[in-house]
Amino acid sequence: MFHAGFRSRVSRSTLADASERRDGRIYSDFAHVLIAHARKLNAHDAFAIDLDQPAYAFDSTSIDLCLSLFPCAKFRRRKGVVKRHSLIDPHDNIPCLIHITDGKTNDVKTLDELVPEPGAFYMMDRG
Repeated sequence: MFHAGFRSRVSRSTLADASERRDGRIYSDFAHVLIAHARKLNAHDAFAIDLDQPAYAFDSTSIDLCLSLFPCAKFRRRKGVVKRHSLIDPHDNIPCLIHITDGKTNDVKTLDELVPEPGAFYMMDRG
């Protein structure tokens, strides 16, 4: 932190206030720039199988949260959880879709958010 110009401890409320005033679209724009750069880097990497059609992997992961800080993420009596459902292009390991739901939402219900691409292969587990 010292090398970044912070000479003393920064309180959490100061960082929260700064994030609150900052437009979230700058992070989205920056993410798109990074994704375009990563796709160029991985364009020539070989995939395990050779397909003429696009292929995607769909999976989810649970993210534990402190229930006292995130009461909207109630999963059990004393546990908070949200679930991140991701559609990933395995050629470049970049998410094409990320959908956040409560911890009890099954992957099958999230498939409604997916716009299928004609002729594409979709791989998923039984979760």
